[in-house]
Amino acid sequence: MTAEKTFHDNSGARKQVRLEDVAEIAGVSISTVSRAMSDSPLVSNATKQRILAIVEENNMVLRRKEEAEPQSATRTLELIIPQPQGKEARISDAFYLDLIGGIGDAMKENDCDFLISHHSPRDLKDLENLVRDRRAEAFIMVGQSLLHEPLNQLARTGAPFVVWGAQLENQAYCSIGSDNRRGGYMAASHLLRLGRKRVAFIGDIEAPEVRLRYEGYCDAMREAGLSLDDALVRSAAFSFDAAMETIEVLLETGEQFDGIVAAADVIAMGAIRALMRAGINVPGDVSVIGYDDVRIAAYSTPALTTIRQDVAKAGRRLVSKALRLAEGEKVRSELLPTELIVRESCGA
Repeated sequence: MTAEKTFHDNSGARKQVRLEDVAEIAGVSISTVSRAMSDSPLVSNATKQRILAIVEENNMVLRRKEEAEPQSATRTLELIIPQPQGKEARISDAFYLDLIGGIGDAMKENDCDFLISHHSPRDLKDLENLVRDRRAEAFIMVGQSLLHEPLNQLARTGAPFVVWGAQLENQAYCSIGSDNRRGGYMAASHLLRLGRKRVAFIGDIEAPEVRLRYEGYCDAMREAGLSLDDALVRSAAFSFDAAMETIEVLLETGEQFDGIVAAADVIAMGAIRALMRAGINVPGDVSVIGYDDVRIAAYSTPALTTIRQDVAKAGRRLVSKALRLAEGEKVRSELLPTELIVRESCGA
């Protein structure tokens, strides 16, 4: 790709300059220079000013804005899904599909391509290998799994990546995620307002996001003056079958409960199936609330009450920050608001 851009050297002669020359000096991609010269909103003001300063310092003569080169999808981001401990990361899971769809839509809006990596890093060495063999300008990690400290170490190397996940203590990397603690609080509070007293929490609290949702559940229980019962806190992987098995075991113990806060919609739907198979009415006997608001949640039977995460907004934020990191900019973590979506599975 070339452009008819010129500058004056010491002899006063005029010389053609390629977009590649400006990009190399600025330390950005060729497409970023083209967009900057077109005053595109896809390039931050700071990057635009840096490129314009380089142009001015080198006495370059640029074509007018309307003559800027056509823009093409030359920027590429790579999506990586870390491996949950002892489990398989499946991009076919409902929430992954929704989130990746939101990221894909944002990529298209930003005129970018993206890759989905089939490598699932388990430690710092795996992460470093992925960055070393990079096929893209920056990375989006879809979930933290148990990689918080390795991700901190990777961030200190200057690797350009952003994480969909929780905000944790002493975090050195940028993350985008919903307000998980607030979401867990909203879920439990809704069941308590309906008069439920024995509310179970179902989910793997070793996972950072789930742990925060559990803490929100605990906040709501304490606020209502109810004691926490460890017997009603049950681990379950993010799968329909795992949730069914967890509820079946809980029923076998004889523990009484009238509400369930599930750490994910797929867990909530598995719980509902297990309850119905046991002859327990939902929501008559037990109210169930999920988390995520995946697309199929509204079409389950009964339709699922849930906590919504805005995956479209999440996709836009993740892509924007990843592209800015690729240009050497600093970005900050962000918490997105959650919303209670009331449907049939809670009865009100």
